[in-house]
Amino acid sequence: MDLNGRYARQTSLPEIGHDGQKRLHESRVLIIGLGGLGSPAAMYLAAAGIGVLGLVDDDVVSLPNLQRQILYAETDLGQPKVLCAARRLHALRNDLHIETYPIRLTESNAYELIAHYDIVVDGCDNFATRYLVNDITQSLHIPYIYGAICGFEGQVSVFNYGPVPYSYRDLYPDEKNMLRMEADRRVLGTTAAIVGSVQASETIKIICGFGIPLNGKLWTIDLRTMESHIILF
Repeated sequence: MDLNGRYARQTSLPEIGHDGQKRLHESRVLIIGLGGLGSPAAMYLAAAGIGVLGLVDDDVVSLPNLQRQILYAETDLGQPKVLCAARRLHALRNDLHIETYPIRLTESNAYELIAHYDIVVDGCDNFATRYLVNDITQSLHIPYIYGAICGFEGQVSVFNYGPVPYSYRDLYPDEKNMLRMEADRRVLGTTAAIVGSVQASETIKIICGFGIPLNGKLWTIDLRTMESHIILF
């Protein structure tokens, strides 16, 4: 680890230091979904010194993605997202170990895949996958960093962490009603940037053991007014 070069600005923070940087370097983080949230989360976690990043996405890069999915360029159109993301992240940091999964997360593969990681970051865009990720991470006692966006609004929470490990089902208990809802795809690119960055920040806090993570709390922001709230649940 190049503590005096690449990571000097963060290791000089007493909350991180050499020990925190070592924990980052030894950590394994799985990002499920490499879209608007997964893109900034992956880039900031890679830049911070995460040792292993697992990338899950079965989609290819399309033109509408480029408005907010900052991992990709026009030259990536039509190519698998996980491969383009790995290429971009390696360009950012060539010692980063990346494990790519160009698949859709399902009940048949989720447990075995998630079990190899220390933390899961949610870049999903559908409720069914979130309930699946929640249940698997809960059974494995793995922290789950949740994020969601719509329009100018975003929210972040931390599940399966701390002395009272709250879950996604505590926040949204009515699974049947949630699965009937149609996702609103309208979004400002910077909404995704902010929420994905907060998810990365929560991940770093948990790995390094500083601050107060958002377990049992829902952080929300509305970019139209810049009002931000923390809601207990």
